[in-house]
Amino acid sequence: MRRPAALLLAFLLAACATARGPDPSARPLVDSGSDRRTGAAAPAPSPQAGPWWNGAVFYEVFVRSFLDSNGDGKGDLPGLVSRLDYLNDGDPRTTTDLGVDALWLMPVFDSPSYHGYDVTDYERVNPDYGTNADLERLIAEAHKRGMKVIVDLVLNHTSSQHPWFMESASSPASARRDWYVWRPDDPGWGQPWSSDQSTWHERNGAYYYAIFWSGMPDLDYRTAAVREEAKRIARLWLGRGVDGFRLDAVRHLIETGPGPGQSGNPETHAFLQEFAAAVKAAKPDAVLVGEVWSNTFDISDYYAPGELDVLFDFPLATAIVEGVKAADGAGIGTVLEEVIRTYPKGAVDAPFLTNHDQIRIGTQLDGDGAKLRLAAAILLTLPGAPFLWQGEELGMRNGPGTNDEWKRTPLPWDATPGGGFTSTARPWQGFAPGKETANVAAESADPGSLLSRYRALIRARHASDALRSGDLSLLPGVPPSVLAYLRRGGGETVLVAHNLGAAEATLAASELVGGTAEVLLADPGAVLAKDGAGWRARLPPRSSGVWRVR
Repeated sequence: MRRPAALLLAFLLAACATARGPDPSARPLVDSGSDRRTGAAAPAPSPQAGPWWNGAVFYEVFVRSFLDSNGDGKGDLPGLVSRLDYLNDGDPRTTTDLGVDALWLMPVFDSPSYHGYDVTDYERVNPDYGTNADLERLIAEAHKRGMKVIVDLVLNHTSSQHPWFMESASSPASARRDWYVWRPDDPGWGQPWSSDQSTWHERNGAYYYAIFWSGMPDLDYRTAAVREEAKRIARLWLGRGVDGFRLDAVRHLIETGPGPGQSGNPETHAFLQEFAAAVKAAKPDAVLVGEVWSNTFDISDYYAPGELDVLFDFPLATAIVEGVKAADGAGIGTVLEEVIRTYPKGAVDAPFLTNHDQIRIGTQLDGDGAKLRLAAAILLTLPGAPFLWQGEELGMRNGPGTNDEWKRTPLPWDATPGGGFTSTARPWQGFAPGKETANVAAESADPGSLLSRYRALIRARHASDALRSGDLSLLPGVPPSVLAYLRRGGGETVLVAHNLGAAEATLAASELVGGTAEVLLADPGAVLAKDGAGWRARLPPRSSGVWRVR
């Protein structure tokens, strides 16, 4: 969501998953799950028990920046529908689509802002994007192609222009006064991440609570009517076909006092369990994805039984990006070890590289193609439900600024002045630098492009039970520049090795038992061969190798 810059510094440890794999000497990361899409590059994976989201690859869509279908310079739902085949054409035999399994739509409900995190009507699609019928058509077309669709549901707050708030603010006697948090004075609470910024704001002689800013007043979930309304809205959209929700800012639903009292209270967990029960009763296979920015131990609480299904792994994202920058494979391994020790068995992690609130990885890695390919390979060989941010597969850079709009610039489909994004108007926001080469048309035609790399990685993931939803065991004794692990699941063992360094690296895989190795994906020069009774891998600088060992 759109937040003060200070909050964006708080990339703290989020969730990974744990289980016990077949090797008693290794610590695995997740239980096996299911994603029944098959790949053409290798034998089809066998069906496995578990939720559909374990192993699924999600694609984060900012509709405003995806494709403009009506020439007003703003992306819209019909534009997204027209390019669904780019994301997944429904045919696992083809290689011209990304092959993602699910879409996460950033806010699409009516809102006065470009970003949509200040909702004015939870039942109506933003007219900039189309109509409710357009959203239902998108869901139907995605389902035809085997993709699930989840939508951003902002429960913590509404817009100050929402009719609920306007009624609540009109009088202390308003029937909706207790839908928001009011008091007669300003108690002086600062934001948890910026103590000099107040969370209380004056309106009509009283003060209301808004943790992010005055234009987004917090709902009061101690009020039964508010809890029931949140559940009703969720049931409404589940009934219209959505497959779950990404829940924004869930740590801050209920506040009990200043400082720590504004985050992660027992009452918040109680409401989330109540909300989750209503969602699962309406649609048992609906997924709840949570945004929780905190330390490892706090976040583990949100994996409590009956609470959230998936949590974003901000610290792992930071570790991957910084590790690729600094050739530090050991640092990534340290974060994986920490979540292995902390998170409950069966939890499903959501690893990612960057998202809509962060400087794009294309800019952070200065457009270095080898590093971008390496980061993609790490992400898409990890357990859980990896999330890709729109345009990341092209190596899109940030725009020339740090404000959020420059993190969410239009997707370039080609190198024309309108970028293939819009035909008759200026785009709502300028393109980021580099669209002349970092665009869909140019990269689709190049087998060595980053887009081709993402397509190949996702196909490899789909073609392997172990990669898709198996356990993870870190390989010990590797050089500091190397990140290596075994993935086990569905009767398979897969060795994944990444050399983040600028020099060739070798590693012994004494834990690996088998007679033959099949390449699932390997960069030029990356080799796995028998070395006496064991195996040894050789990795050129900034390269990856993924082998199924039989």
